[in-house]
Amino acid sequence: MDKERFLEVYRHSLAHILAKAVIEIYGREVQYAIGPQIEDGCYYDFLIPASVREEDFKAIEEKMREIIKRREDWTRQEVTRAEALSLFDGQKFKTELIQDLPEDETITVYRTGDDFIDLCRGPHVENSQELMNVAYKIRAVSGAYWRGDEKRDSLQRIYLYAYPSKDELKEHLRLVQEALDRDHKKIGAELSLFMFDETAPGMPYWLPRGWKVYQELLKFSREIQEKHGYTEIAAPLVNNKKLWLISGHWAHYINNMFMVPGISGWLKADAEIPRVVEDARELDDTDAKEITVRLGRETVVYNRENLDTMAAKPMNCPNAMMTYKRTVHSYKELPIRYSEYDVLHRKEKSGQMNGLFRVQEFRQDDDHTFVMESQIEEEIADIMAIADEIYATFGVTYRAEFSTRPEDFMGDIEVWDRAEAALKRILDKKYGEGGYEVNEGDGAFYGPKIDLQIKDALGREWQCGTVQLDFQLPHNFGLTYQAADGSLQMPVVIHRAIYGSLERFIGIIIENFKGVFPFWLSPYQVGIVPIRPEHNAYAQQVAERLTAAGIRVESDLSDSNMKEKIKKFKNLKDPYILVLGDKEASEQTVSVNVRGSNKQLQGVPLEDFAALCERQMKERNLELAQEI
Repeated sequence: MDKERFLEVYRHSLAHILAKAVIEIYGREVQYAIGPQIEDGCYYDFLIPASVREEDFKAIEEKMREIIKRREDWTRQEVTRAEALSLFDGQKFKTELIQDLPEDETITVYRTGDDFIDLCRGPHVENSQELMNVAYKIRAVSGAYWRGDEKRDSLQRIYLYAYPSKDELKEHLRLVQEALDRDHKKIGAELSLFMFDETAPGMPYWLPRGWKVYQELLKFSREIQEKHGYTEIAAPLVNNKKLWLISGHWAHYINNMFMVPGISGWLKADAEIPRVVEDARELDDTDAKEITVRLGRETVVYNRENLDTMAAKPMNCPNAMMTYKRTVHSYKELPIRYSEYDVLHRKEKSGQMNGLFRVQEFRQDDDHTFVMESQIEEEIADIMAIADEIYATFGVTYRAEFSTRPEDFMGDIEVWDRAEAALKRILDKKYGEGGYEVNEGDGAFYGPKIDLQIKDALGREWQCGTVQLDFQLPHNFGLTYQAADGSLQMPVVIHRAIYGSLERFIGIIIENFKGVFPFWLSPYQVGIVPIRPEHNAYAQQVAERLTAAGIRVESDLSDSNMKEKIKKFKNLKDPYILVLGDKEASEQTVSVNVRGSNKQLQGVPLEDFAALCERQMKERNLELAQEI
């Protein structure tokens, strides 16, 4: 069976079979909406007079098999708008879809047998018998609003897995189970790494163990950036509306920003604002009652009294611009690299949030580097070298995507063309022509970008790193440097992140490692188990020695059973568990249980074990040392 034909035809045809089965089971009062194919099958949305539950899945699947065995013909028919409305009389969702079609649209319907008809462009199978050997299984049922609008009907969406053969379906179900086993939300709870609470939707609480992982990632990032000449800054988390007007975020990002409205009530005031063409830097005229702000190719007039609105920052860019602007810079100082790990907030729809993968509060390993145009290619080459080093440390591979000018771009086309040409030269040199993907129109509003897509353990891709070239914000903020000839020139800004959102990156590596972190990244690296209370003193001595070496240690000095203590540390996935008794105390040694192995290393000198741990911290290897 041709795979492309299956994806385009068979899954879509199965959606019709699913709809017909639901109607035959639940009756003609069922309202059926849409049923597209998706990556691993298809789904169909219904308004059903009863709740579909997991125990109903088998009956629906059996009804589908029964329908397929009828070997019914599928017929395509072109109809007029009036005929279509008549055919779907009483089906409100189909009626709405028909009414919304353009006047010149060719309307087609498909009949499955004599008693089921659906509004569809197709294509579909010619006879149900073509679906006889297709493997399918109901995945789940969930709620869905009609056309994604929470003010419209709440529908039941039935998802169906569908694959060309039973073996392929079985393999997919294995991968689904693997995804469940690796789910960072489940592992995060089991290992006490983080939590969420309804008091702060989409904003993770980092628990002590998870915060140690977080801090280790920050430490690693800072070490590498220090070697590459980066300096770190921190800036206010809440900023006046004035800043976001200058940067352009107010116009392009306002729906994703958390606001702290001022007493003047900006929403009402902004609704009456006229539009004119001026320059953003008039904001610096503190005596003006009205100021004008550049928003792309036009600007907006604002009453100064309305500028008391504050917003939690969704990104660090404007703060870096203000930091640069504080003094006059010489060309000899460039590049100037400002890294920043401040907390960011971005407003998301509730249905879009997903554990650590999509949150409303996060940090980035952010950087804004100020360069001369002549330094762009060398600087970005160095950034890509940093990305190579960091991703290799976590054992992940990545590919580059080049995103060009979007429709809502800010600035002049000539400047955009120059920026895009620079990034293309860099990518061609590193990957060769055609060695990267081009996403036309997907750049940031202020400049083109290179996104780094990393692949996780399940083969999914995540956009983490990004390199964005920006000629616009330096103009908006009036940034300059003194060139060799004494003239004032405008720098170019490179926006850069490698982890991207640390929250998302941690979610990915939790799933990649299945919670079994490399030694250097583990929340606690050594669990200490004294056999009896009289061995607690030596246990404390061992803990002090390892802590002095920078090793993260946890001890259980309770009078619990030794096996229970060991089991606890195993469940927490500590790399090494030290068991200490009379022999170890008298000989200044440790007995080591190695994670992932049934072996126990007996009589290891404490100093040798400490040296092993120190070496693994320094080398940041993926594999845990099994021998001393």
